[in-house]
Amino acid sequence: MLPDAAHDAGWLPVTKTRTYELVLDRIEEQIASGRLHAGDRLPPERELAAALGVSRVAVREAMRVLQAMGLISQGTGSGRDAGTILTAAPGEALTRLIRMHVLVASVGSDDLVRARVTLERESARLAAGHADAADHAALRDALAVMDRPDVGVEEFNDADTAFHTAIARASGNGLVAELTTALRNAMRARLLQMLRDEPAFPAVAARLAAEHRAICAALVDGSGELAADLVAAHIEGFYRPGEG
Repeated sequence: MLPDAAHDAGWLPVTKTRTYELVLDRIEEQIASGRLHAGDRLPPERELAAALGVSRVAVREAMRVLQAMGLISQGTGSGRDAGTILTAAPGEALTRLIRMHVLVASVGSDDLVRARVTLERESARLAAGHADAADHAALRDALAVMDRPDVGVEEFNDADTAFHTAIARASGNGLVAELTTALRNAMRARLLQMLRDEPAFPAVAARLAAEHRAICAALVDGSGELAADLVAAHIEGFYRPGEG
């Protein structure tokens, strides 16, 4: 117990760090030092607990956190995929994290639009110089769906998402691609609802498809700055159709 005078002066007990967080710290240190890489297998639970001097419960909890973050895969048995393997974080985990953050933090529409514009401008600019024939084909496949006169709202939204994520993947920058894809996918449900609420959906779909075609043409031509400008105008125009 603290003396009353010390307590009254604002000195409060130090919060104990949860043991599983110390396990996470040690794993992070192994990755940062280069001793642990994506694809490597972590020691078995019993061995890791003994090496770190912690309980197996703490190791198990740390593994749950890493799995939720998409940083490990766990397999049973004795084959090649058995055990706990460190993996590169998949886009699904990052999407879930961003979506939850957006919901809990009540991020405003303007902030989301600005974030998308910033990321997708860079994705488009980079993709103009890095996209190959397969990337161009992915963009055209998405365009073919959006151009159909009978396309439904959900199908259009899926193709729209595929178009933007294809640009991100073609950027050549893994982190930009992951962040762009995660943010676009995190906003998918919201964008879908906006399209469902649009009374003149066929006309809006035709306009958006035309904008996508122009973006695609700029990318195929290698015009990075033009593609970036077109993507920015496309995103801002969807959210603020009455402005500009």
